[in-house]
Amino acid sequence: MKMKKYTADTMVQAMEKIRQDFGEDSVIMSSTIVQSKGFLGLFKKKSVEVVAGYDEPITVKEKSIPAVSAQPDPDLRQDVVIHEMKKEMKEMKQLLKMNHAPLEFNQYPDEMHPLMTRLSSQELNSETIQKIASEIFTRMKAEKVDFTADEQVKIAREILKEELADLPFGGVHFKKKYVNVLGPTGVGKTTTIAKIAARSLIENKRKVGFITTDTYRIAAIEQLRTYANLLQSPVEVAYNDTDFKEALVNLNTKDVVFIDTAGRNYKEKKFVNDLKQLIDFELEMESYLVLSTTTKESDMRAIVEQFLEFPISQFIFTKLDETETIGPVFNLLKDYHMGIAYMTAGQEVPEDLEEATVEKILTLLLEEGSHA
Repeated sequence: MKMKKYTADTMVQAMEKIRQDFGEDSVIMSSTIVQSKGFLGLFKKKSVEVVAGYDEPITVKEKSIPAVSAQPDPDLRQDVVIHEMKKEMKEMKQLLKMNHAPLEFNQYPDEMHPLMTRLSSQELNSETIQKIASEIFTRMKAEKVDFTADEQVKIAREILKEELADLPFGGVHFKKKYVNVLGPTGVGKTTTIAKIAARSLIENKRKVGFITTDTYRIAAIEQLRTYANLLQSPVEVAYNDTDFKEALVNLNTKDVVFIDTAGRNYKEKKFVNDLKQLIDFELEMESYLVLSTTTKESDMRAIVEQFLEFPISQFIFTKLDETETIGPVFNLLKDYHMGIAYMTAGQEVPEDLEEATVEKILTLLLEEGSHA
């Protein structure tokens, strides 16, 4: 492969030079932005440095082809295919690298780009990222010094912590007798409710009982029965509002009663109305909305909107071990002004349950390798 380095004012100009030398079959091996040093990133002249390569066509000498075969050599065809695949992979990786940092980062010094890229990759909302970047840059100009990565993270942590300052964090306080767990299908409500109940029984010595309204899936009832048997606690199944009222009577002697609701597509209004008719939300009750961190933010917002008419105390976020992005969680907390009771990462009962804290959220947002 022939390789050559090009320097130009823009990527477009560099690509034009590469095409002139190597044609359309050239491969971009690397590209970097180079610039003269300047105070706080100001008055820098940027240019693009690109390394391009070109594979010369594979030629096979006529005498090397056996006269007895008119078919192409299978091994040769495989080599060509592999070569083309590697070429395409290189080009794709290069495109991803070139487009990694959003254009709006260019107004800030390069020293700030890693933090901003980190927050962007975590899917933190752009308004908050810009607020953090503006504050860091303002302080850098005022103090006339480039901040280290740790100093930038410290400022970001201050701003993010202030955004969540008034929100309730931490587990169920059991100030009310009934703990109601709501949420769509597949988010792990039953396992989560078992974890909370186990903690309540083991750590706080409370007598617990369960009511399940998830009568659409036999497996869900059996799953809760299995957990309840391990805790030596009773389970009542409510198919309708009459069953629900009877269950309340049967569990009247318990210190706390956990209500496991049906997992349905609550983006549909019908299922929300069914829930209203089944459960008496006027009871001495705390309600928690369970969401999976693996769900798209737009879908989580649609679910939250449907549940806003219920007296939701806090969020519970599950499957923390199955995602690499925590930004959508922060965005929901900020926009709906609602805190978190618990975060879960795994299926073990009751081990994989952690009371949420602001510091935990900020660590997940700001520190590499901090996810479960």
